[in-house]
Amino acid sequence: MSSNNETTPEKIARGTDSPGRALAPQLTARLSDFLEITKPKVVLLLVFTAMVGMVLSVPGIVPLQETFFGLLGIGLAASSAAAINHVVDQHADAQMKRTQDRPLPKGNLTTAQCLMFAAAIGIAAMIILVVFVNLLTAVLTFFSLIGYACVYTMYLKRATPQNIVIGGVAGAMPPVLGWAAITGQVTAESLLLFLIVFIWTPPHFWALAIHRRDDYAKVNIPMLPVTHGIKYTRQQILLYTILLVLVTIVPYLIHMSGLIYLAGSVLLGIWFLYHAIKIQSPRDQKQPIRMFVVSIQYLMGIFAALLADHYLPFYL
Repeated sequence: MSSNNETTPEKIARGTDSPGRALAPQLTARLSDFLEITKPKVVLLLVFTAMVGMVLSVPGIVPLQETFFGLLGIGLAASSAAAINHVVDQHADAQMKRTQDRPLPKGNLTTAQCLMFAAAIGIAAMIILVVFVNLLTAVLTFFSLIGYACVYTMYLKRATPQNIVIGGVAGAMPPVLGWAAITGQVTAESLLLFLIVFIWTPPHFWALAIHRRDDYAKVNIPMLPVTHGIKYTRQQILLYTILLVLVTIVPYLIHMSGLIYLAGSVLLGIWFLYHAIKIQSPRDQKQPIRMFVVSIQYLMGIFAALLADHYLPFYL
């Protein structure tokens, strides 16, 4: 007579006592941890700007091979850089409220696992870009990966309060990478897209830095609100936002885009400027994180307007 606790072939067949059934949640959790260290929301935004760079580089439909493998390679490279960022920042992350639940501080993943994962997807990205896209895109993507993962994360982040400004070069590269993937060259138009993302980065990130000032101070990361104070940071956010609104009009002025984009960029610019003015008030404690969220929506809106302006005239 068998015990009630005994594993039987019938129970395994029904899936009620299967070893695999117990392992499934662990596997799902582990995959979720690896996905988290790639910063998927950030990577999706970068890939979106790269896609818009691709679309704007040619008058008609983009070639399928270069588009698909270009976005895949750029996305994998950005994910690799993000994973390295998690490794370098793990000790600081463990002390900051915003990041203390990340996989490395919680012990869900080890440093070796993350580095092997980052190396694997980074190498895969380079192979894909060299074989299926072009060498220029692979080289530019490689230097972007090094710029973010090494120059910014390992040095600039802890060396200067202008870390996010200088380090923003790497984060602003995806539109140029997308353009190069399709055309095999870097043009003035692609550099204008780069400039938009580059100038957008400081007000975007400094809004978050104000919200998390105490966290950054605790781990001695010299973010602008820590070194120069919140009032000064608010002023810099406003100045960069004004510059950004002006720069986003340039695509229309050089005939890179038309009236659809102009209308969209002006409306989005007024909206973003409103939040940059509102953040000047120290009484509204929630405005910094609100502006951080709005800044993401703003950049997506600007690039969506470029995309719409590029295609809609063909159907109107």
